[in-house]
Amino acid sequence: MSAKWLLGMAVDEAAPDHSTLKKFKEQIEKQGKEALLEKSLQEAVMMAMGTGVALGSIQVVDSTHTLADVNVSKDDRRRAQGQPPRDGGARWGVKRKRGGKRGGKEDSKPHYFYGYKMHTSMNAASDMITSLVVTGGNANDGKQFPTLVKKDRQQALPVDIYAADHGYDDSENHYLPQHLGMHSAILLSRYRTEKKNKNKEVWIELKRTQEYRAGKKERYKIERKFGEAKTNHGLRRCRSVGRLRYAIQAYLTAIVLSLKRMVKLLTGASFKGRARAMA
Repeated sequence: MSAKWLLGMAVDEAAPDHSTLKKFKEQIEKQGKEALLEKSLQEAVMMAMGTGVALGSIQVVDSTHTLADVNVSKDDRRRAQGQPPRDGGARWGVKRKRGGKRGGKEDSKPHYFYGYKMHTSMNAASDMITSLVVTGGNANDGKQFPTLVKKDRQQALPVDIYAADHGYDDSENHYLPQHLGMHSAILLSRYRTEKKNKNKEVWIELKRTQEYRAGKKERYKIERKFGEAKTNHGLRRCRSVGRLRYAIQAYLTAIVLSLKRMVKLLTGASFKGRARAMA
């Protein structure tokens, strides 16, 4: 009854049951329409803004990886026998993993994985995910940046600054926000400001800007969001095989995270606390 009240449903109206989400997933798979998932995520963001959630001017971009639902050793044996892989969309990728310090500097070790990536744009002030791009694990993070910016602009978000880590440090990615009347806070690699020619001056100036410093301070928030997605919502590993099925998992996870955050911002209570209060 509490759920019906929240959804504005009549007491005698048929309510969603355990098969509702399954049927939704089946329709997505049958029609192959990933755009429906993107529209659902955008509607969650619009719902939040319509109910009073204020989105800030800083957008943070990053990616996280999800392991394929595959036993790699068995899959290698299948391939050796001429059989197709269990998951045709999964790819080998690498993510940098901090391994302490060596010689006074951070030692970043490569971490190889077999699976997919969820490239994400998140509003720093609201902690709400606004746009996604789903790829195989081998996709270059920086190449997905323009698509995420485009998807954010389609929603008319009040973005002024785009922040990201060194993986997005490409001249074209820095230029894109500026071309659109915004600012880049993509972390600069050391070679940008330590090169021995005049070209480094433009990067030194960027590093000094107030917008660059402001975006840099907000970047940690997206890592926290990824941690929540993996620890509390199972994004650490794929629930099934295939790129489209992973897209369904990724988008539904992002929608749940955003709706939980909306409840928190509007009520001041956690999602669990809100559910207990309604019951």
